[in-house]
Amino acid sequence: MEPIAVEGGKGTVELRSDGIIHLVWNDRVTIEAVDAHAAMAAVNEAGKGSEYPMLVDMATTESVHRHARAVFSIPCAASRIALLGTSPVDRVLANFFLGVHIPPCPTRFFTSRDEALVWLMQDLAE
Repeated sequence: MEPIAVEGGKGTVELRSDGIIHLVWNDRVTIEAVDAHAAMAAVNEAGKGSEYPMLVDMATTESVHRHARAVFSIPCAASRIALLGTSPVDRVLANFFLGVHIPPCPTRFFTSRDEALVWLMQDLAE
């Protein structure tokens, strides 16, 4: 499937051939509520009525506004979510989200793409 541009141009969503939805945020973006809604609409479009494990590449995200974090608590086409980051800032953003909001499905933060994919693939095996 061709990547779907998130309305507003801050990221892309793709349903990969391995059955994982991949949300990639552009470098140094600030994610506001409107961006979160647009991303979730693109995720649902990619899922076409089914649920898939989702990899969220947030390694270069600048910040996530409070209202955007609330949007990410709304169920979507994701059956489980791996948040992939590389820096202590990424970990703080992810842990803050996970500590304040109840994710709509199992959600974990990873700094290793391989470990994130292994965890996501468990969902496909079940």
